[in-house]
Amino acid sequence: MAFCGGILRHVARTSCYSAADVTSAGPVDLSVNIGALRLRNPIIAASGTFGYGLEFAHLVDLKTVGGFVTKGLSLNPIQGSPAPRLCHTPSGMLNAVGLQNVGVRAFVAEKLPVLRKYDTPVLVNIFGYSPEEYAEVIRILEDAPGIAGYELNISCPNVKQGGIQFGSDPAMVAQVVGVARRSAPSRPLWVKLSPLVTDIRVIAKAAEEAGADALTVANTYPAMSIDLKARRSRLGCPTGGLSGPAIRPITLRLVWEAGKAVRIPIIGLGGIETVDDVLEYLSVGAAVVQVGTASFVNPGAIGGLASELERRITGYKVHNMKDLTEVLVLKLD
Repeated sequence: MAFCGGILRHVARTSCYSAADVTSAGPVDLSVNIGALRLRNPIIAASGTFGYGLEFAHLVDLKTVGGFVTKGLSLNPIQGSPAPRLCHTPSGMLNAVGLQNVGVRAFVAEKLPVLRKYDTPVLVNIFGYSPEEYAEVIRILEDAPGIAGYELNISCPNVKQGGIQFGSDPAMVAQVVGVARRSAPSRPLWVKLSPLVTDIRVIAKAAEEAGADALTVANTYPAMSIDLKARRSRLGCPTGGLSGPAIRPITLRLVWEAGKAVRIPIIGLGGIETVDDVLEYLSVGAAVVQVGTASFVNPGAIGGLASELERRITGYKVHNMKDLTEVLVLKLD
């Protein structure tokens, strides 16, 4: 895609965890459990970068990923932000899509029946502008088969409390996660945290105590890019969300901090492009990872990560994800 220019070029990096000797003895099991949900491998397509999954089905064998998260769904359709919605930045990308989506009812009627044909767990990312909206979206989805779980986007303004982000205040996090938990008593509930908090450990703990089964760390970072010649933002909106390799070092720290605060699994998300990036997230406590912006540059990139991970895992003389995690996790305290 031309707009991406030179971002996210594959750079051969030497892994600080690489092993000299590789053994092929025994089968490799990449499966991993995230609470009650079992994934065939730890590579998940992130929300907002994989559409509804159907858009990538002809480009990526969906069986090569552990699962995918749909783009965010709201109670009613949202048209989204004006174009341009994407622009590249050094080692990253800005997006201002504006949460465009077809609405939850159209998703259930038009998208989900097709998705059920694929043997890949589908998690639905949901958002709302009040706790009641979150609950209503889940209520509609609860009646539909073929959904493996939910991922709450809590980086949205609570219109009932002056537009403050749900994810920036522990009390509001507890409120919206609690409402979602009561609305979804049996399906897994993941919560996607905002990076714009003073202490992510407090937010993570609030989400866990309110009933979250896992935490996705983290959402994009508000940022902007200016076209000096045109004297305007390079996006249709003044600002957008920064993603890509530029944010990986920051998000690695957030994953590490959140993981120390809770007992539920952490899903690492931010700037993952290579298997070395996956291993870095595992080393700081992530149980699985989500791949986002890399799919914009190369839609088939995510499909090769699991097979590359399978080749690399034997270099640690282990043959399953549990043992790999035990080898990788760093003692940083």
